[in-house]
Amino acid sequence: MRINHNITALNTYGKLNSANNAQAKSMEKLSSGLRINSAADDAAGLAISEKMRGQIRGLDQAGKNAQDSISMIQTAEGALGETTNILQRMRELAVQAGNDSNTGSDRGEIQKEMNQLTSEINRIGNTTEFNSQKLLNGTGGTTSPAATARAGVYTLDLSGGTGTFAAGDKITIDGQEFTAGTGAGQFATDTAANQANGLKSLIDANATLSAKYNVAVDGTTSAITLTQKTGKESDTAPTVSDTSATIASSIGTTTAGITEASAKSSFTSQIGANANQTMTLEFSDMRAAALGIVGTGANFTSADTVNDGANGAANEKALDVTTSAKAGNAVTVIQSAIDKVSSERSKLGAYQNRLDHTINNLSTSSENLTAAESRIRDTDMAKEMMEQTKNSILSQASQAMLGQANQQPQNVLQLLR
Repeated sequence: MRINHNITALNTYGKLNSANNAQAKSMEKLSSGLRINSAADDAAGLAISEKMRGQIRGLDQAGKNAQDSISMIQTAEGALGETTNILQRMRELAVQAGNDSNTGSDRGEIQKEMNQLTSEINRIGNTTEFNSQKLLNGTGGTTSPAATARAGVYTLDLSGGTGTFAAGDKITIDGQEFTAGTGAGQFATDTAANQANGLKSLIDANATLSAKYNVAVDGTTSAITLTQKTGKESDTAPTVSDTSATIASSIGTTTAGITEASAKSSFTSQIGANANQTMTLEFSDMRAAALGIVGTGANFTSADTVNDGANGAANEKALDVTTSAKAGNAVTVIQSAIDKVSSERSKLGAYQNRLDHTINNLSTSSENLTAAESRIRDTDMAKEMMEQTKNSILSQASQAMLGQANQQPQNVLQLLR
């Protein structure tokens, strides 16, 4: 028996400390709900879960970004909805002005409304903004300038074959069919010059083609030149076919037209948790000039009648509806503007639908990553309660045994009796 070192008590004391420490750990996990409260609990698990937490928070913020982008799109699309309403009213006015039952005074009143509605389209374009950034005038975000439209000049070569059109031969230009012959509504068959001049007259009289092209005949080559009219610069080259066995009709481009492009504002939307996970939202200039409803030339007013939508002086010329012919041209131009606005609204709607799916995907990804992070980081409460109960019993048992171990040296005194 030894009294200088109570080995039994020391062993029991060590077990008591272990039980107390284990119980303290269990209580820490139960009180925090976390399995990993410090790096010492699980070094690798801590590193993995922290990366997951970064992704989760990034995904959640990306979802908020996408919601903000949808709000931006809805702001622009709502404004364009009113622009469409205005253009529909302008088209209605142009149709009304085309009727010769109206006097010059009547058409003057219609012109006044056309001027004001055109100015309102400018105002909408210049003032529509989201978070102080302009959306519809090509000045917000990252801007790209408009391309200058240029009319295409096309040559219809009727002298490429070995003869002239025979009676009954047909030539089709942009879907409009013309027949060679000597009857009414037909073009001549005797000489290249006569057939070219006759075809020019038929094209000039055709509503579809005359709205798109100015027609001229080259007196030397008897070729027909088609030049795109103002407002038609973005149209493609004419399509031509014929049934003649001897004439090789073809379109030769003298000057290619440039597809008209509006100034654009681009905004980058961060829709992912990591770098470069973005999409670009593009908004086109939707003011009157970009829509082609102001300009210069015979189809527009001689004086400036349109302003930027504010109280400033007029600085643009509106579509002229003071004659039946000009009103008819205005209908065509306004319809083109309606189509352009509708195309822009369709594009914005496509953006919004895409972002709706983006938000759903981000939400699902965040949910799944949160579940994965929880399995690593969170404690299993039921299991930890079992451990805490076990450690509590062991701690109490160790305390009781330590008391017994401290009583053992007292037995030495029995030897002294």
